[in-house]
Amino acid sequence: MTVRTLPYGPNAVMFEVGSTARAAALAGHLRRAAVPGVIEIVPAARTVLVECIETAVASAVAAIAPTFDLDHDESAPGALVEVPTIYDGSDLGDVAATAGLSVAEVISLHSGTEYHAAFCGFAPGFAYLTGLLAPLQLPRRADPRPKVPAGSVAIAAEFTSVYPTASPGGWHLLGHTDETMWDASRGRPSLIVPGDRVRFVPAR
Repeated sequence: MTVRTLPYGPNAVMFEVGSTARAAALAGHLRRAAVPGVIEIVPAARTVLVECIETAVASAVAAIAPTFDLDHDESAPGALVEVPTIYDGSDLGDVAATAGLSVAEVISLHSGTEYHAAFCGFAPGFAYLTGLLAPLQLPRRADPRPKVPAGSVAIAAEFTSVYPTASPGGWHLLGHTDETMWDASRGRPSLIVPGDRVRFVPAR
């Protein structure tokens, strides 16, 4: 798939790339290109937004982005973040039944994988983590909850994540962590940032 370039205001450009992996790759390529005048690079599920100081910079970025090989991400491995997790989620049994697995197998599959933080969104500190194994890739719940507790470890579609604050949500809850995912007083407010590697470590 080719990169589709879209204008996004006078000093920004949006790229549609078709997949989360390609969006992460493009964001990595652009960061390494270090184009002078780029203010921020924001990857999402299928797009990358680049904010620049002026229209000329946005035009330069728009010209070079399609030249990158998005099927090969040359980014260096990010920092490893380990998230202690208690697997006691209210959807754990349903996920196991739907996947045709035992609860122990669900826990083993989820905790035995190293994930990649592709992008953040929905709420401050909510990192969309890729690498979820196929048996656990379930559609969102048909009946979203009006309030999911902060720290809930959850899965939906191709992603897993941790709810940083109490909020509505339609993901399947596997467990919870006592880690603080977002704290504006920290030097790095979000515990997980795009590019990080993440492992969920069973706490008991």
